[in-house]
Formats: sequence, structure tokens, C-alpha cells
Amino acid sequence: MHSLAAALASCLLVAPLVHAQAPAYPRQPVTLVVPFPAGGPTDAMARVLAQKLGDRLGQQVIIDNRGGAGGGIAAELVARAPADGHTLFFGTTGTVAINPSLYTKLRYDPVKDFAPVSLMATTMNVLVVSPQIPAKNLGDLVALAKAKPGELTYGSAGNGSSNHLSGELFRTSAAIQINHIPYKGSAPALVDLLGGRLSMMFDTIAQQTQNIAANKVQALAVTGPKRSPLLPNVPTAQEAGLKGFDVTIWYGVLAPRGTPAPVVERLQREMAAVMATDEMKKRMEADGAEARTTTPAEFAALIKSDTAKWAPVVKNSGASLD
Repeated sequence: MHSLAAALASCLLVAPLVHAQAPAYPRQPVTLVVPFPAGGPTDAMARVLAQKLGDRLGQQVIIDNRGGAGGGIAAELVARAPADGHTLFFGTTGTVAINPSLYTKLRYDPVKDFAPVSLMATTMNVLVVSPQIPAKNLGDLVALAKAKPGELTYGSAGNGSSNHLSGELFRTSAAIQINHIPYKGSAPALVDLLGGRLSMMFDTIAQQTQNIAANKVQALAVTGPKRSPLLPNVPTAQEAGLKGFDVTIWYGVLAPRGTPAPVVERLQREMAAVMATDEMKKRMEADGAEARTTTPAEFAALIKSDTAKWAPVVKNSGASLD
């Protein structure tokens, strides 16, 4: 009896010490580093999440916009930050899965330097053509490109952008010759598309819905695995005949590698709760996106598969940045 009483007393003494070694999270405001300037679609997504996530965490989530180097400046900053969950990275397909193939001197490793938390949302592009292009569907466009090799053009926001690589994947998947015209952003490319100086463009659905409705451009296909609720009558590229064609663009949160598992799990749990609300689902749908969360392991697997998917596309495009 004496030894049992002593053991119980020992447990009571140890328990508070163990609890003291696990401080509450978060202990201070959390910084969510966004890899692009304020005002763009990535920034808008991050700000929607930050407000709601802060409410769940009980601490303010502050947006820190660090544009430059295709998102590399922001990624490197978070990769070198303390691994305590108070500095997070708002990653995208481009910054996490495409940049490793696009930049020859990348100063961060998307796999080794980060602990994936969860996806937030996915979206897709839409292929739109100038009214001057006599193509009523994707099959017509492919046939026209084959009849006039090298004459059709597609614009993008620049080398390595999602709309550039969407066009490159289209070129190789359809076995056609079309010329890439890079611009300094999507806006000037869109001006030339509307003016008939470009044949086609892959662009975000939210950016093109009004132009499509006004018949300023014609939508031939969306790039995701299923149709968009904003464009229910526009087929996917796969439905239109390009087997396996899928350009899904995602947004998600990553922490520095070494962040304690309980912190990552808390963040993932709160993100899942935020994105499961009707409010957030409707907000994402209005922007042409879909609320979607994952476990850390699922997010890690997606990063791995997308990195492998985009490497040959970048190589075939000839795009290389430093």
C-alpha cells in the first residue's frame, strides 16, 4: 500500500511538469506570408482565410505581402522562420510545385523546408478565344491549329505563369503548334485578346465570366476535372477530347519544417472548420473556386505529384528563370 501511494504521489508531481512543457498555441498573433502583392487573387484568398482563421485561433492572423522572384522571397522567409507555427506560408501551385522546375537557383526546397498543413481551395482556368477565331468548340480550335501550324497565338501573364503552362500543356496534349506571347501580367494580355491581336488565352474563370456573358470572347473549355458552377455549359478539356488534361490551381497553408505536430494538427483542424462553413463555400464559388481542405499527409502527396507533373511541362516550354 505504501508503494502504491508513493507511485500515485509521483504521478501527481510529474503531471504538472509535463503540462508545462506544452505551451498553448498560438501565444501571439500569427503572420501569414503571401507571396504576391496586395490586391491580386492570391492575396484576396489569403485575407478571407486570415480573418476567419484568426477567429478560430483566438489570435489575429496578420497578412504580410512579400512579392518578388515568383513567390520565392516569401517562401524563403517562412522557410527560415522559427518552427513554432507563428509564421506561415500561403502557398500556391506555382510557388510550391512549379518553381522548383522553373528557377535554376531556388533558395528554398518546397519539400524539405516546409510542413504542409492543408489546402484551402482549388480553382481552374478557362480557355477563351477571340471572336475572330472561327472555332465553336475545342475540336474546331485544334483542327484550325493543325491546318495553320504556328499561326495561332496564346497570351499569358509571363513565362512560367499558370496560364502560360496551361497553354504549353494544351500545345503538347493536342500535338499542335501555337505561339506563346508573354505579357507583364494578365491585364495587358486580355486587352490584346479583346482587340483580336491574340488568338486565345487561358485565364481565371472569375476574370472572364463577364467577357463570356457579353460575347466578347468565347469559352471553349475549362481546365479542371469537372465543370465550373460559374460556367455550367462549358465542358472540361477532357470532355472536349483532351484525355487526361487537368490544370487545377490550388492555394494552401504550409509551416516551416520542424513545426510541432500538435501545432500543425490544430491549424489543419481550424482550417477545415473554417472552409466547411456555407459562408466560405459560397465565397469561394463566387470567385470561381472550390473550398477544399486536406490532411497534412494528403497535401504533401499532392505537392509531390504536382511537382512531378509540371517538371516536364516546364522543360518542354523552355521557360527558365533566376
